[in-house]
Amino acid sequence: MNPEPTASSPILHWAALTHSGSRKPRNDDSLIAFASSPHGAENLSHQGARSLAKQDLVFAVSDGMGGGNAGDLASSLLLEKMSEIIPETFKIAGSGFFPDCLAHLTEAIRSVHDHINSAAVCDDTRGMAATLALAWFTPENLYLANVGDSRVYLSRGGRLEQLSRDHTSAWGQWKRGEIQEIQYRSHPRRSALYEVIGGGHPMVCPHFAAVPFQPGDRFLICSDGLIDGLWERHISESLANVDPPAETAALLLDRAVRNAGVDDTTLIVVHISEPLES
Repeated sequence: MNPEPTASSPILHWAALTHSGSRKPRNDDSLIAFASSPHGAENLSHQGARSLAKQDLVFAVSDGMGGGNAGDLASSLLLEKMSEIIPETFKIAGSGFFPDCLAHLTEAIRSVHDHINSAAVCDDTRGMAATLALAWFTPENLYLANVGDSRVYLSRGGRLEQLSRDHTSAWGQWKRGEIQEIQYRSHPRRSALYEVIGGGHPMVCPHFAAVPFQPGDRFLICSDGLIDGLWERHISESLANVDPPAETAALLLDRAVRNAGVDDTTLIVVHISEPLES
């Protein structure tokens, strides 16, 4: 967060969509969009535009897993707790200290990890876990956190870059060039996660990054259900277009569901634009 934001702060335009997969009636994915300010978290609608002049903006997707209602509970609980913890940076700044956003995210995820493990006390919730892909926009940087295989992408100048890391050995093989994308997509251990939030694991090791952004950048935050139905080139082509976020999100979701659609599918598209002239 920036303790002294300016009127020239960029504007974020976003659109979010989610679709329940065909293999079960309940959607275990959750998403959230909220403004973080000295007043706490303000939940935002699934489509809108806001300046970063007076608040930070946070977008996140989580894919829950576990028996009974555990997946749904884990993902929604994770995002709810993150929306409570992230605005605490403004209280820190108000006390005269400049908060370290990545350190704050580290402590937040550790706290949420312990909270979900503590909540998994009955048969329906035992072992519940969730992934996380979170993009926290402040006036100076995007702060990224991810656990599992939910993703954050950046499209800049027509070039697509995955900012997050999938916590699977198959993804590592692909990114090291040991296998091609087609082999990765059919890999038998593609969904075998070695990092999740909760799941009864004593520790979690998220991936973090601080990424400068600029007007014209386009971001995608999504669950793995979207990736099931889309190749990297499909994502790259869609984000490179100048369509509004709502149109891009609808196009990506429709194509992913038509091509796959078995898993729950959730995405948030964010565009960065120049500040309005005063």
